[in-house]
Amino acid sequence: MKAFVFAAGLGTRLKPLTDTMPKALVPIQEKPLLGHVMEKLQRYGINDFVVNIHHFGEQIIDYLKLNWSDAQVTISDERAALLETGGAVKKAIPLLGTESFLIHNVDILSNANIAQLTTEHTHKKAAATLLVSNRKSSRYLLFDKDMRLKAWTNTQTGEVNSPYQNIDISTLKPYAFGGIHCFSPVLFDEMSTYPDKFSIIDFYLDQCLKYPIYGWEQVDLRLLDVGKINSLELANMYVAQSQEIQDSI
Repeated sequence: MKAFVFAAGLGTRLKPLTDTMPKALVPIQEKPLLGHVMEKLQRYGINDFVVNIHHFGEQIIDYLKLNWSDAQVTISDERAALLETGGAVKKAIPLLGTESFLIHNVDILSNANIAQLTTEHTHKKAAATLLVSNRKSSRYLLFDKDMRLKAWTNTQTGEVNSPYQNIDISTLKPYAFGGIHCFSPVLFDEMSTYPDKFSIIDFYLDQCLKYPIYGWEQVDLRLLDVGKINSLELANMYVAQSQEIQDSI
């Protein structure tokens, strides 16, 4: 399976580090976030990557050329304009092939079981399968008993987004999205009517009435969003502990 790594973000919450480097190259245990993500995916047999770039994009290109010459890496260049997550997929369609592929945010460190996620996606013949977990959040994706996506809600504002009319969200299961998902090219054609810049979550919510979009819960999921300066210490501890576990096996 091919993987699309979202690495184009501005990383404004990681300032001042991102004043001189892209978020994707912020080091954790002396290795860039992008390197941690790609190495994790390689452990699951993925060696074909699409990486999008924007902020300090030339630094990411240089890093990949120097350190990942043994992998198949294609750049989706968004330096002219940052396109958000949905727009990133739309722009990269010519690079993504005709088979389902994995999408992984560059700032997510986790013990996500990629093999089980992709197996679930294939087994259900899903248009998309989203890694989710039962953790505290202000924003939740809402699923029915079969884990099919039905809606989204912000618990702080009371906002609900769903293509289903008069939906009773009290009957649905709330889960937090993990920033990792499988995507089927069956959805490519639907993107043709969207603008260049849009959110992939908004796209999923638009399409979940027509297409089978599922969540997959990993009960033992440990996930860290390395999005803020105060998360870097936790990220360094997480990676160090993970390495100790691997070394002991």
